[in-house]
Amino acid sequence: MLSDVMEDYLKAIYELQDEHDPPVATSAIAEHLDVTSPTVTSMVEKLAERGLVDREKYKGVELTEEGRTVALEVLRHHRLLETYLTEHLEYDWTEVHDEADVLEHHISEEFERRLAAALGEPTVDPHGDPIPGADLSEPEASGHTRLADHEAGDVVEVARVSDRDDEELRYLQNAGITPGTVVEVLSVAPFGMVTVAVGDTEQSLPEAVAASIEVRDPEDTGDGRQEDAAGDGRQEDATGDGRQEDAAGDGRQEDATGDGRQEDATGDGRQEDAAGDDAENDEVLDA
Repeated sequence: MLSDVMEDYLKAIYELQDEHDPPVATSAIAEHLDVTSPTVTSMVEKLAERGLVDREKYKGVELTEEGRTVALEVLRHHRLLETYLTEHLEYDWTEVHDEADVLEHHISEEFERRLAAALGEPTVDPHGDPIPGADLSEPEASGHTRLADHEAGDVVEVARVSDRDDEELRYLQNAGITPGTVVEVLSVAPFGMVTVAVGDTEQSLPEAVAASIEVRDPEDTGDGRQEDAAGDGRQEDATGDGRQEDAAGDGRQEDATGDGRQEDATGDGRQEDAAGDDAENDEVLDA
């Protein structure tokens, strides 16, 4: 059985591989986890002994297939938990990362399955990070670009923001720059400030912050998220009661997952079987 720390290292290496081509330097891992390089070297040796990473001296490390699978499972737990905390427990999106870091190591696969079902099988977390599938398949390449790479006049939609800096997240939230927000680039200063129009206001972002924001064409949403109307990193609740809107007017909630099941209309914790086969009623989490 792997320790929490080992899982944290595998997750960190995966995230760094996602940003840059492997191998990943031990110095990059140390910076990512805020530990010393000798500490990283010691842990990498342990992971290599377990067949979870391949290590090439003086070059860095790369996840093996087994290590990648473990990392994807931890990431799936982490991002589902972040989504649940924001949508059902009213956590601010600046608070959920640390909470999920603790909980991600200690939930069962059955809990994970029920959590995903209760959330409607989301594909991204509140920060726009893709959630690996239940089969631990890697998310498809997003095709996103960086806000810092755009020019004046470009209109783009925020798709993903980094969740590693709480102060940066608070700044973006206060500026109204969250996933789903459409912004227009007004100017790119030679000294590194990117000014964007957010609704009726203008916001100037340091180049490093703009570089951490992934954007896409406003016509290309396709990520399964509902619009974040409140600007707090949570998806919009059309009814205001934590449930999806009853479009049919018959007292039942809309099937948002497309799997033939309707949400719990009776309040007894069971979902209604729309397929008519009476096979079983899945329990859902009651937030």
